[in-house]
Amino acid sequence: MSMRGRSFVSVATVAVLAGSTGCSGSSGPDDPPLPAPPMRLVAYDGCDALLDGLRKATAGKVGPYGLSDGSPMFAVPEGDTATRKGPQAAQAPGGGQGAPPQHSTTNSHEAGADEPDLVKTDGRRIVTLADGELQVIDPATRKITHTLDIPGPRGFGPDGGGQMLLSGDRVLVMTQRTMMIPYGRPSMPGMESSAKPARPASSTRLTLIDISGAPKVVGTMTTEADYMDARQSGSTVRVVMRSRPRIDFPTRDPWSGDGRTDRRKDEDEAVKANRAAVMKAPLDAWLPSFQVDAGNGGAGKKYQPPCDQVSRPASYAGSSMLSVLTFDLAQGLGDPQAIAVTAEGSTVYGNGKSLYVTGTPPQPFVPMPRRSSAKPPEQRTDVYKFDVGGKGRPRYVASGSVKGDLLNQYSMSEHGGNLRLATTTSRFDPGDRSSQSAVYVLARRGDRLDEIGRVDGLGKGERIYSVRFIGPAAYVVTFRQVDPLYVLDLADPRRPRRTGELKIPGYSAYLHPVGDGRLLGVGQDADTSGRRLGLQVSLFDVKSAPRRLDVYRLPGANAAAEFEPHAFLYWPATGLTVIPATDQRDGGGEAIVLKVEGDKVRRLGAVTHPEDDGYGRSIRRSLIVGDTLWTISDAGARATGIADLKERAWLAFD
Repeated sequence: MSMRGRSFVSVATVAVLAGSTGCSGSSGPDDPPLPAPPMRLVAYDGCDALLDGLRKATAGKVGPYGLSDGSPMFAVPEGDTATRKGPQAAQAPGGGQGAPPQHSTTNSHEAGADEPDLVKTDGRRIVTLADGELQVIDPATRKITHTLDIPGPRGFGPDGGGQMLLSGDRVLVMTQRTMMIPYGRPSMPGMESSAKPARPASSTRLTLIDISGAPKVVGTMTTEADYMDARQSGSTVRVVMRSRPRIDFPTRDPWSGDGRTDRRKDEDEAVKANRAAVMKAPLDAWLPSFQVDAGNGGAGKKYQPPCDQVSRPASYAGSSMLSVLTFDLAQGLGDPQAIAVTAEGSTVYGNGKSLYVTGTPPQPFVPMPRRSSAKPPEQRTDVYKFDVGGKGRPRYVASGSVKGDLLNQYSMSEHGGNLRLATTTSRFDPGDRSSQSAVYVLARRGDRLDEIGRVDGLGKGERIYSVRFIGPAAYVVTFRQVDPLYVLDLADPRRPRRTGELKIPGYSAYLHPVGDGRLLGVGQDADTSGRRLGLQVSLFDVKSAPRRLDVYRLPGANAAAEFEPHAFLYWPATGLTVIPATDQRDGGGEAIVLKVEGDKVRRLGAVTHPEDDGYGRSIRRSLIVGDTLWTISDAGARATGIADLKERAWLAFD
C-alpha cells in the first residue's frame, strides 16, 4: 500500500469485515475527545524572520554528527510505493465516434486524483517505463512504436527507474537517485577535519516528454529535494517534495577520548561547533531550489519558494521543509509556484480538491547521559491540508494533530468535508502490549482541523495492517496472530461507532470493492500459529453480518497487490481480476486471472512472461484495452485475449 511507503512484514491476521451490530467503542458526550495540541500554520514576517526561525529550529535539534545523533545513515526513499497508493476500480469510459477503446486506468485511491505509476494508457497508446527507457506501444497493431532513453538519476527498489503521469500528449516522468550522503572522515583529537562533506548532486528530476510523434523532451526540472509523491487532476499536477538543511557541519569524533568524561566533553564541543555552523548558514541552506529548463533552448531558471509562501506550525519551529509544486502539463514546465511548510512529511493523500500531507513533529537533540533515561516522546501525526481545487498555487487552509502513527495514505479519507484518520500507538516495539489503534474524525474550524469524534481501543496489543474507508464506513485490520478486521460506522462523524468484527485465519493486505455489498481481499492464508501459507484471495459479503463467500488459494506464493495496489486490476464490466503473483521459492512470476461472479471466485488461468535473467518474467502491472489483456514486466509486454487467454503478441523490451 505512494513512490515510497512502508514494507509489508508479516504473519497472519484477519481478512475482512463489515457491518454487524452490537460492539461500540465510540466517543460521546460522556467521553469527550482528548484535546489536541494547537496546530495551525503561521507565516513568517519576511526573509530575515524566516532565516532566524530556521536557524534556531535547526540548532535545537543538532547533535555531534549534525542533524543525526547517531552514525551516518543512507539517505533512502520513504519506502515502497505500495503503502502510499490506493485502490480504485478501473473505469471503462463511454464510447463514441472516434473515441478510444474501453480501457482500464491506474488503480488509484481516489477517482479525482490520478497517481504516478510505471504504466499509463489512454486507450490509443500504452506508455511504460522499463530499465530507464520510455516504451510507447500501439495496442491496435500490437507493436512498440517508439523508445526513448530517460536521462537523469536512477534509484534502487521497484520504482528505481521512475514513475510517470500522462495528460494528452504529455508524459511527466519522475526519477530519483537513492544515494549515500557523503560524510567527511572524523578528525583526530585536536585537529580539524581535512575532508569537508560534499553536498549531494541533484537527486530528483522531472522530465516532460511530448509523445504526439516521436517522443522528445520538452522540459526538465532538477532539484536536491527528495520526491515524495504527486497527484494529477486534468492537466494540473501537484508534486510534493521534502528537503533537509544543506549545511557542512564540522566533523568530529566523539569517541576519541580516553574515558567517559572525555567523550562527553568532546560530544559537547562537537554540538557547539555544529550549532555555530547552523547560525552562520545562509537562507539557501534551507530553501530548496528548482532548476527548470523549458526545453526551448534558452537558459534555465532557478526558482525557490518565496519567503511569504513559507509557513511553520504555530506549536513548534521545524528545520526540514515540505514543498508543494504546481505544473500544468499542457503549458509545459515553468515556475513551479512552490509553497512550503517548515515541517516533516511522510504521507500524501489527495482527492482532486484537497491535498493532505502528514508528518511527525521533530524532536530536540538530547545529550548523553540523559538520552537513555529520557521519556519517549508521545507519538503524534501532524496533518496539513491544502486547497488544490484550482489550477494555480495551492492554498494552505488548516492543520491538525492526532495521537499515533499512520500506516499509509489509505489511513486517510475525506468525506463530507471531514477528514478520517486511522492510527496506531506504540507499534514499533514488538514487546509493547500497550499499543492500540483508533479512528479519528477531524473537522475544519478556521485554520485548524479539530477532533470531533473518535473510536479507540481497537486491536489492543496489536497494530494496523490495512485500512479502507468506503463512504461512511471504515474497515480496519489489526494483527498479532489471528486478529479482527473491525467495521466502523462513521455516518454520524460526532458519534462514530464500532459495529462489528470478523476473525478468520490469515489476513487481507488489500481490500477492493466489487459491487453489491461485496469486498475482495488479497493477502495471505495462515495457520493458527500465524505462519503464512501462501496467497489467499477472499470474497466477502458485507451487506449485513460479514461472511466469507468464497476463497482462492495459491500455496507458497505472494502477490504484489499485498504491498502495491497499482498491481491490482479489477474490470467491473465482467468481474475479471488480475493479480501478479510470485513463487516464494524460485522468484518466478505469473499473472493470476480470476473472475468474480456472484458469490464465487474462480480461476480462469494465468499469464507468464519469458524468463529473463530470473527477474524479467515477474509481471508488475496489467491493463485492459478493448478485448485484450496486457501484462507488463521489465522484459516486455504480452497481449492476451480476454475471452480465451490465448497469446496475441509478445513485445520484448530491448
